[in-house]
Amino acid sequence: MCQRVMAALGRAYYFSMGFRVVVKGKQVSSSQAPILAVAPHSTFFDGIVCIVAGLPSTVSRVENLATPIFGRFVRCLQPVLVSRKDPDSRKNTIQAIENRAKSGGHWPQVLIFPEGTCTNRSCLITFKQGAFIPGVPVQPILIRYPNKLDTVTWTWQGFGSWTLLLLTLCQLYTTVEIEFLPPHIPTEEEKKSPALFASRVRESMAQTLGVPVTDHTYEDCRLMISAGELTLPMEAGLVEFTKISRKLNLKWDNVRKELQSFAAMASTCKGGRITIEEFARFLKLPVNPALEELFGLFDRNGDGTIDFREYVIGVTILCRPANTEDVLQMAFKLFDIDEDGKITHEEFTALLRSALGVSDLNMTKLFKDIDADNSGFITFSEFQAFATKHPEYAKLFTTYLELQRYQAMQEALPGDLELSGDCVSGEKQEDSTSDKKDD
Repeated sequence: MCQRVMAALGRAYYFSMGFRVVVKGKQVSSSQAPILAVAPHSTFFDGIVCIVAGLPSTVSRVENLATPIFGRFVRCLQPVLVSRKDPDSRKNTIQAIENRAKSGGHWPQVLIFPEGTCTNRSCLITFKQGAFIPGVPVQPILIRYPNKLDTVTWTWQGFGSWTLLLLTLCQLYTTVEIEFLPPHIPTEEEKKSPALFASRVRESMAQTLGVPVTDHTYEDCRLMISAGELTLPMEAGLVEFTKISRKLNLKWDNVRKELQSFAAMASTCKGGRITIEEFARFLKLPVNPALEELFGLFDRNGDGTIDFREYVIGVTILCRPANTEDVLQMAFKLFDIDEDGKITHEEFTALLRSALGVSDLNMTKLFKDIDADNSGFITFSEFQAFATKHPEYAKLFTTYLELQRYQAMQEALPGDLELSGDCVSGEKQEDSTSDKKDD
């Protein structure tokens, strides 16, 4: 009885705001599909699908409870609440979804917006895996707003909830289409891989909608906001976070720190892209063959600039693996000419001038940055701490050594110069290809 009253009140609420609902397809029972996956999610008005679906349980952000009128309605659905600030929220949410999906009918169907955030409906972003971890059949539900004037889209950038509510009330009527697709019954392969299950459901929904899919997620929005706070163009934060984090094993906090390092280089650049001159200025080094080689490894598309995505991949694949203690010990010993366990300003400057081929190079500022205690010399611990914080130098050093070996081979075998050059070039190209392997 209570459920019927709530459904009637919900329909009256949306009807009073001028919503005209068109339903396509047929909803299956809880035994046939315990989970309902709704996309694209673009507004708080999407709650209308809960009315049409018979008031199932929902998965909703804690913040949604504070939304005018809609928040009260959400509370009545016994939702599984998600908090992005609670580190245990994800684990608790998945457990709650699984318990309800496998309750044998004790709980109603669970309705989930798998995108996890609102978008502008132009594509389907990466689906969160929570709805697909239980490995039970999922019924996809599509939601469309085929109106000439869009007064409903509620994203992280744009009109606020009160403004959208007012604009919608000013319309004569607002059409919303809700389409129930046939349930997707997971294969054994999909039951073992929630990511694959989610991807295939998203693909079938996107094909029916006629929109593309993208690997962007809510975390990309957070990076865009962070980029704006760091005076970078906001689009610099679009890196397809889920894709690179999965392949490079990166956490959001790690990528956020790399964004700060990137901003230190690119804050003065137009468009948030680094040229080789800015790259050299940040490293406090002149443009030279070793630096050009390193820059070329970062510049994956060869356009002469480095964007944030290229920077993250370059630092993770190229620089951090080269930043080992063995490499740092070798570098320190080369600088420490008299082998007294410390590097003086003269030793530091002499080697860099020789390595970079610049006789009038002033390395005082870089030396002071490494000499943390201002003792006038660099210890290995200071050298290691600086290299850990600035991994670009480690790869620059190994690149310089590779170039030195190549030059030595040319000088040692003048008669076989052409053959040696071809072999080394091939080897070098193979290394570069390996470094630039697809992310």
